[in-house]
Amino acid sequence: MDTLNQIRATIIHLVHKAKVSHVGAALSVTDMLYMLYFKIANVARTPDRDVIILSKGHASAALYAVLYHRNLLDKALLDGYALNNGTLPCHIDKEKSPYFEASAGSLGHGLSIGLGMALAKRLNGHKGRIFVICGDGEMNEGSVWEAVMFAGTHHVSNLVLIVDNNRLQGFSATDKVVDQTHLSRQLQTFGFDVKDIDGHDLTQIEEALTYQPEGKPLAVVAHTIKGKGISFMENKLEWHYKSPNDEQFAAALEELGEK
Repeated sequence: MDTLNQIRATIIHLVHKAKVSHVGAALSVTDMLYMLYFKIANVARTPDRDVIILSKGHASAALYAVLYHRNLLDKALLDGYALNNGTLPCHIDKEKSPYFEASAGSLGHGLSIGLGMALAKRLNGHKGRIFVICGDGEMNEGSVWEAVMFAGTHHVSNLVLIVDNNRLQGFSATDKVVDQTHLSRQLQTFGFDVKDIDGHDLTQIEEALTYQPEGKPLAVVAHTIKGKGISFMENKLEWHYKSPNDEQFAAALEELGEK
């Protein structure tokens, strides 16, 4: 298996063992986390590092799996994912690892946290960018738009908002809850430079996330597929909350090439 499929297989192992949900949301964001941690971001623990915040904290299994395969998270921690008296919660707890930049799970806070970090870097003269990954359903939160307006007004050019636009949220299609047909245009209106990409095309991800606009924050609207990589999970709303049973677990691993 290539590294990306190894990461996906680890996600499947985690959610099956713990019998927890959000596997669809984890799989839709896997490619972007992989590119950030393996190809793009400088995560060395210095003041000039890049910061990655997974604001859609319910997709934590993807972050944990990527960090594990990047040799930044111990297997002992991974093995305690979402278990009673375990080591890693379903939603991210920043106290568990120095590579968890912010606790997440209560949606709508990650972009504001990232904005504060970006402003602090600018005031302190530190290099590095702040990458914040939000879900498309999370874009319904008013606090996200407060941060968007402030970042655009004050030209916070070291801030990058990544929207995991898989078009499905908790109980419905995202556009049926709040229409986001014009999301990119709305972000542009508030002063962001915006890139629309295929969130599973590694070349497009790299080109978008290494682009640095002058005097503007960047928003990358990544069009993704919930459950990406597992055919029977792809674009299926139920995999927001569903956990694979033994038969589905085996079928998913077979698709990914794990023997």
